[in-house]
Amino acid sequence: MAASKPAPQRQPRTLMEAHQALVCIRPDRDAQLEVWQAYYHRSAVLYAEIAEIDRGHHHEALYWAERELEKAMLVTGAMKEGATSWNPWTESAFFPQ
Repeated sequence: MAASKPAPQRQPRTLMEAHQALVCIRPDRDAQLEVWQAYYHRSAVLYAEIAEIDRGHHHEALYWAERELEKAMLVTGAMKEGATSWNPWTESAFFPQ
């Protein structure tokens, strides 16, 4: 994980705070697949919690929770296929040659 990003000071209470908090803990691009998998799972849980707290953004937060869970599943599948790294911008895995 990137050490240069400050950690959030308190638990997010709004969707925007959740976005900001997750940016702070986002792994480096070259992080191991297990780190990306854990990040996406943590993101999905946080967004699901926010959906219940920030009721004005309930459905949007649920969308983000589902999106992050899908990314975690993509990483899991890539790991099972022998991928060695993950590109979060293209959401694709790199496989050993």
